[in-house]
Amino acid sequence: LLCLCCRAAAERVRYAIAEELPTGSLVGPLARDLGLSPDQLPARKLRVASAGKKQQKYFTVSEENGNLYVSERLDREELCGESASCSISFEALVHNPLNVFHVDVIIQDVNDNSPTFRKAALELEIGEWVPPGTRFPLEMARDADVGSNSMLTYQLSNNPSFSLALKENSGGKKQPELVLERALDREKQSSFELLLTATDGGDPAKSGTVQVRVNVTDLNDNPPVFSKSIYEARVAENMPAGSLVLRVRATDTDAGSNGQVSYSFGNVPVEIQSFFAVDSESGEVRTMGSLDFEETTKYIFELEARDGGGLTGHCEIQIDITDVNDNAPEITILSLSSPVPEDAPVGTVVALLNVDDADSGENGEVSCELSGEAALSIVASSGGSYKVVTASALDREQAAEHRVWVVARDRGRPALWSRRELSLEVSDVNDNAPVFSEAAYSAYVRENNLAGALVLRVSARDADAGANGRVSYWLAGGSAGAAGAAPLVSSFFAVDSESGEVRTMGSLDFEETTKYIFELEARDGGGLTGHCEIQIDITDVNDNAPEI
Repeated sequence: LLCLCCRAAAERVRYAIAEELPTGSLVGPLARDLGLSPDQLPARKLRVASAGKKQQKYFTVSEENGNLYVSERLDREELCGESASCSISFEALVHNPLNVFHVDVIIQDVNDNSPTFRKAALELEIGEWVPPGTRFPLEMARDADVGSNSMLTYQLSNNPSFSLALKENSGGKKQPELVLERALDREKQSSFELLLTATDGGDPAKSGTVQVRVNVTDLNDNPPVFSKSIYEARVAENMPAGSLVLRVRATDTDAGSNGQVSYSFGNVPVEIQSFFAVDSESGEVRTMGSLDFEETTKYIFELEARDGGGLTGHCEIQIDITDVNDNAPEITILSLSSPVPEDAPVGTVVALLNVDDADSGENGEVSCELSGEAALSIVASSGGSYKVVTASALDREQAAEHRVWVVARDRGRPALWSRRELSLEVSDVNDNAPVFSEAAYSAYVRENNLAGALVLRVSARDADAGANGRVSYWLAGGSAGAAGAAPLVSSFFAVDSESGEVRTMGSLDFEETTKYIFELEARDGGGLTGHCEIQIDITDVNDNAPEI
């Protein structure tokens, strides 16, 4: 029976590929790794099946060799953003017997993004009285890659008045700082043009540059300083647009315009500015649009404080998005084996389902059950998959169709749920023999009757359907009561195979035989039979004169 049914637990297959592979690139020999030989592929119908169309569009399985290929461009940064790990998960489905396998494809980062600066040029104003050794924080570059491909180092073009220092922040990133090597004299040189280069750790490495323009001024020796180097906040994903997230504060000890601070974004992606806004005067950070935990769970970006003299300070903003139970479970029927024969053994898999809830934590934990009276049960598998199996013997004659509701409910508060109807037809098996309406039939017939006279009619019913329930009638043998050898019953009577009418074959003679006893057989299209007894008594007619 185990060979006829699916395996109880789905297996897991893992592959790793680089991003940006061209369409048609080989991911792995999926059929071989699942233990399928080339001869089995046409019958097993290996295919990609997933609840989310987003995952399903990236890969395809060859019908010829069972290999898994890339069907659409994969951009790791679009799929997973700045997450350290990135993978796409889906189910591979095979038939005959039905089974599901969980496939994980790990998307490895390729150094396909160069470091970029938010501005084309950085403007600094440095007073000629500023002592050598003073440091001025510069804008950090941003690299959309991850891992070593996003680890940046910085270089500054040669100039005897300036050098570059790198300060490591709490996140491990290096903050470039411009170091004044010798005192400036505005009367000798009022400005400097420098080039800052950011290089990532990829192989080969990519780089980006920004112009650093230093204007020598008479007085502004204190840059703005934030009260914290890192500001943290936690907000729910359903927070309305315009809600206050946090407030930053920077101070500048200079006087006048040199001590007036304004706030703005640092080098941040455009997407950040579509979700958040910073008030240039108050330092309030507010939401701009709808947040979605399922899209992004955390935002990290930089704010800049600039005084009237052009000196800047920087801080890091970390905003954690908390999940709200705003997604009901989604039920997808991966495969349905209908109709199923009524003699299918208990435990036969009749349907494969996938239940997915985009929420996380308890909000994304789903339980599944069947609603409705049917000889079916649901069994959890891995990766959000479920199997609907027969829980008891099926009987088409009792129920030719089973309709149940698959109900999926998450553990959120309040819980969200969804349901989907599952209809399973039961096909007939010839498990019922014909049954006559009476076990024995009897009739009286006068002798000297005409040939073809109707004697009686029998009837048998078969509970099966189609050919299995179509009944035909046949003589099964019997005897005639009279002196001497018993003649064949078929010589005197015939039965119509369709109507069950028993008629005489010729004229009967009471003086030769007074009684006929024989059996009739009812036979269905599957070869099962039922029997009844027929007794026909012949009545005398005064058809013989006395003989002297």
